[in-house]
Amino acid sequence: MGRETIQPCPAERLLAIRRGGLVSETGFVDYYELLQLSSNADTDTIERVFRHLAKKTHPDNKESADPERFRLIIEAHRTLSNPEARAGYDVKYQEYWNSKWQIASRAVNGDAFGDDWETRKSLLSLLYVQRRRNPTDPGLFDYHMARLLDKPFELVQFHLWYLKAKNWVERLDTGQLAISALGVDEVEKEQLRLRNDHLLTVFEGAEGQAERPVREDALAFPRKA
Repeated sequence: MGRETIQPCPAERLLAIRRGGLVSETGFVDYYELLQLSSNADTDTIERVFRHLAKKTHPDNKESADPERFRLIIEAHRTLSNPEARAGYDVKYQEYWNSKWQIASRAVNGDAFGDDWETRKSLLSLLYVQRRRNPTDPGLFDYHMARLLDKPFELVQFHLWYLKAKNWVERLDTGQLAISALGVDEVEKEQLRLRNDHLLTVFEGAEGQAERPVREDALAFPRKA
């Protein structure tokens, strides 16, 4: 088979490839999975499988042409058939799958989301207290909440997405977020109460027990200069 000239993929084609599961969100392509090979495959096996898949997906094949997959197959062959290039690729391949396995392990063990509900309760706490204390200025900025909770901004963004999707918080015209009526209902349904550290926690006292007063300076909101 003659040498093919690979042209850069336009953005829309790259998106189509990603939707097909061939390219990860980070741009990594698992060439072994693409060629349906073991990562220990020898050169002869790589050549044999490459020729079969390249013929099958070639743009001139009227029955099974797949130009985008064909481009990736060519790239995979060029990398895996070159010992030096393959060695460099294998390092990235191992890092990619180590990351995948770590995510899977955390998901199985529950470590990835063990504290997620606590974080969401804390975010609702901040917004609940802010609205109750100052109904005319009920919002907080995302980065303020991340700083107050000492959580990574990206993690807080994930939880705020969830809270917005549940309609427990709403985006104000100022760009701030504020707790909604549904969010207040959720706070009360979960029997949360104010703590001295300005958040809310599950109410564990006897039924009907009065809340302990909370100092004004313990409430959660950014201090104004």
